[in-house]
Formats: sequence, structure tokens, C-alpha cells
Amino acid sequence: MLTFALAVFFLIVTPGPGVLSTAGVGSAFGARAGLRYVTGLFIGTNLVSFAVISGVAATLLAWPPLRVMLFLASTGYLLYLAFRIATAGSKIAIIPAIRQPGIRDGLALQAINPKAYAVNTALFSGFAFLPDSPLVEVTAKLLIMNAIWLPLHFAWLGLGVWLRRLDLSGSAQRAINIAMAASMLLVVGLALLSLR
Repeated sequence: MLTFALAVFFLIVTPGPGVLSTAGVGSAFGARAGLRYVTGLFIGTNLVSFAVISGVAATLLAWPPLRVMLFLASTGYLLYLAFRIATAGSKIAIIPAIRQPGIRDGLALQAINPKAYAVNTALFSGFAFLPDSPLVEVTAKLLIMNAIWLPLHFAWLGLGVWLRRLDLSGSAQRAINIAMAASMLLVVGLALLSLR
């Protein structure tokens, strides 16, 4: 169970669309808007978990045209975000937005977030710790995942709110943008490698 919890921590804490956009909403719009957005992400990530657990995701993704379409949509979105972040110049733009994202936006992101599906598939198909009680194991995994997911996303939200209050130099903000864009490209690269 400890190995599972560590895997959850490291898979969720690494930059991906969910945590980066959470920090971006906090940076651009503050804590209240960020809380609404995280609520949508939370509901969305649990819906993805249930889709993976029930096999619905596997059934849908077994149809090659849908799998390719979702892959292209999510990869394209990640590349777009990386481009927007990298070209934001000397203003921190974790994920810039024109209007305050809400619950619906968090849900929508998780629906096409390749990291959400990959993480849930890895965690629920591996790390067996109660092989004789699969229902208890799945329930325990959901509880552990959510107990780790929530504080990590609130930490990323707090980071975004904190960055909003800082008066960083233009070069420091540009360096942060480049590092975040590179991490998004790493997620895309890992997704492309998973196709082999």
C-alpha cells in the first residue's frame, strides 16, 4: 500500500495539464476561481478513475479512430499550452486565460487529459495489495488517491496565488515559463513514446 501511495504522489505531483492549469488559474485569477476550477478537476479525475475501473475507457479506446482522435486532441492541446507558455515573454503565464475558468472547464480538461487516463490505468491495473479482495482494494486506492490528489492540487493552486503576489524580474518570469513549457513538452514526448 505504501508503494501505491508513493506512486500516486510522484505521478500526480509531476507537471501535467491539471496541476499546471491549476497554478495558472491561481496566478491569473486568485484562490476563489482556483477553488472552483480544482472542484471541476477533482470531479473529472474521479470520473476518469471510474471509466478506467469499469473498463469503459478501455472499451472506447479500443476503437482505433476514437483513440487516435482523442490522442491528437490531447496532444494538440498540450502543444498549444506549451507554445502559449513559452511565448508569454516576461510575464508568468502558467496557463493564460481570458475568463475565469470554473467547474465545467476542469471537467472538460480531465476528459481529454492523457495524463489522467495514463495515471489511472497504471495505478488501478498495477500495485495490487489486496488481490483476494478487489472491491476493497479499488475502494482503498480511490481513497488514497483522493487523499493525495487534493492537497497536491491545493499546493499547486497556492503556488499560483503566491507567484501572482511576487514581483519577479522579467528574466526570472521568462525562465519559469520556459521550464513549464519544457515540462509540458516532456508530457507530450512521453505520450508519443507510449504509442510504440
